[in-house]
Amino acid sequence: MTRQPTDSVSAAGMPSGSPALKIGPLHIQGKTLLAPLAGITNLPFRCLIKECGAGVVCSEMISAKGLFYNSEKTLALLATCPKERPLSVQIFGAEPDIMARAAAEISQMGIADILDINFGCSVKKVLKQGAGAALMNHLPMSQKILEAVRRATPLPLTIKIRSGWDASGSQAFAMADMAEKEGVDAVVFHPRTATQGFKGHADWDLIRRIKQQTALPVIGNGDILTPSDALTMLNQTGCDAVMIGRGAMTNPFLLGQVEALITQGISLPVTVSDIFRKMVRLIQLYVSHFGETTACRMLRGRLPWFVKGMPGCTEIRKLLSRITSSEQAIELIQNYEYRLSL
Repeated sequence: MTRQPTDSVSAAGMPSGSPALKIGPLHIQGKTLLAPLAGITNLPFRCLIKECGAGVVCSEMISAKGLFYNSEKTLALLATCPKERPLSVQIFGAEPDIMARAAAEISQMGIADILDINFGCSVKKVLKQGAGAALMNHLPMSQKILEAVRRATPLPLTIKIRSGWDASGSQAFAMADMAEKEGVDAVVFHPRTATQGFKGHADWDLIRRIKQQTALPVIGNGDILTPSDALTMLNQTGCDAVMIGRGAMTNPFLLGQVEALITQGISLPVTVSDIFRKMVRLIQLYVSHFGETTACRMLRGRLPWFVKGMPGCTEIRKLLSRITSSEQAIELIQNYEYRLSL
């Protein structure tokens, strides 16, 4: 599918009075969702993205088996706070009964507004378990999981899928049809094959086709790096909302910018100072949640994202990847900002 140049897109292309996103009984204010990203969308990062205007944020992938065995690491991933709501919690696994128990447990915790099942992860350790995208090759097992989870939880239920194991999208269309029959409330669709990973381009035309096929809300995902990319996807595919992952890793304001473009027809500028301010905010959130030592170790791989592409960023990225204290990190950021202002 040929895409229009992103710099020529305007909010005028959106239908007037575009309806709010509805997932089951849940009415969502906004049309943006933060994608679940393993090792990234923890509570501090979700809070940051929510503060920047996202509609819905999503947890990291939660292992159903990890919940079954009361894994401390798995339970730690379920940490939440009221200000990030509405929250979608994503689970993965390959056994219907264990997936159902995980769904019931999360429902009873009262922490989630949406429950999502991962049918799209193509990481080897997930595939080896027969979970994630592996299930798109085993539709009978996928159906058993959907049946079991739907019976186990009253929460709005979504599924996140890829195109499948070939570029035709036939497995995705079959999954969407099955999901509708089994009482799923929405489909999140990333139109890349399981073997692509994040390489190549997402085939947005498959989103258009799946939207025409199903009565369920369809949330498009893949290759949204600017606000106008999101608007292009909405206009060209007819999807009901967009999910953004990697784009938010370098620009935490992106989901809020998309919301402003859709609702107000304006493109909110983000300055270098805005980015630096959110870097400091993320440091504070990480330290508060994980403690100084763990936070700094984790932030070595997070903070360099935010300065990617800035003038002379190579050296600051190296320095940020070696931080040992929050004070050091903030000082590096402030000094870099000062140098850029000269």
